[in-house]
Amino acid sequence: MIRKGEDWGRIESIPVGAVAVHTTAELGRLVQGSRREGASIPPVMLLGGDLMRATGGTGQRSVDSPRATVFPVDLVRVQCGERIGWFASHLVARGPWWRGSWWRGEIVAVVNAQFIGRWDVAPRSHPNDGRIEVIQVASAMPVRERLRARRRLRTGTHVPHPAIEVRSMAASTISLGAPLRLWLDGQAWGRATSITLTVEPDALIACV
Repeated sequence: MIRKGEDWGRIESIPVGAVAVHTTAELGRLVQGSRREGASIPPVMLLGGDLMRATGGTGQRSVDSPRATVFPVDLVRVQCGERIGWFASHLVARGPWWRGSWWRGEIVAVVNAQFIGRWDVAPRSHPNDGRIEVIQVASAMPVRERLRARRRLRTGTHVPHPAIEVRSMAASTISLGAPLRLWLDGQAWGRATSITLTVEPDALIACV
């Protein structure tokens, strides 16, 4: 886990067995599958996706390159009742599209890697600081204000806003006002009214 004033990552030989991943969802499937099987998560070469962008990668390297910048990354454990999952980049909880999706109701984003697609959701987030950024949009936030915030997401200037709460922590239990649909690293993961989150420091080795 990175500490203030320390360098993060070293240029060295690409780890043996590194797996190339091109999207956030592809990385999420690798993490989930390895954890469910009780296997070690292989090192990953980030060639695309939100974590690659957050770590400054360009997607121009390949597993055939002899050297790369190699660094540890935190994972986040998610528990909902007896169900357990993990993510490397982000979790999103929101209503279904027929209930307004992004435009109505509560929205929660838990971010480990700053970006969700084109959006700079948590500019202060770092994927190896042992913490997560929790962004909660109040259900009462008007559609017009949501539209304004959405326009500013690309530049990370959507906060501060009285209807948007941002917290940084290593673990948290979040109670949702109503059952919301969950997405872990862009993959649907059922519904929940409460989620418990725990950071697992240095759980993944990545390179760009």
